[in-house]
Amino acid sequence: MVRVDVTNTGDREGDEVPQLYIHQQVASITRPVKQLAGFRRAHLKPGETTTVEFAVTPAALSLIDADMHTVVEPGLFDIMVGPSSAKTETVTLEVKTK
Repeated sequence: MVRVDVTNTGDREGDEVPQLYIHQQVASITRPVKQLAGFRRAHLKPGETTTVEFAVTPAALSLIDADMHTVVEPGLFDIMVGPSSAKTETVTLEVKTK
C-alpha cells in the first residue's frame, strides 16, 4: 500500500489528482520508464489535507514475458507518486523470490 498526503494550500475549494507510476529498474523485457498504475481524485476545501491510498498489487508489477506468460519478476521497482508524471516523489520497492 502506498499512502500520500494531499493538502490544498490555496484559498478556494479544488480537486487534485495524485498519480501512481511504476518502473521496474531491470527486467527481461523493455518496460516503460513511467507506467501509470493508478490515480485518485481528491476534492479539498482550503487548508484541508487528506490521505490518498494506492494498492500496489502483483497485477501492477506484472509483465508478459518472452514466453507470453504473465509474471512478476524479482527486482527493484521505482514507485512514484505526484500530481503529474513530471513531478513525482520516488521510493524503491524490492520484490524477492520465495
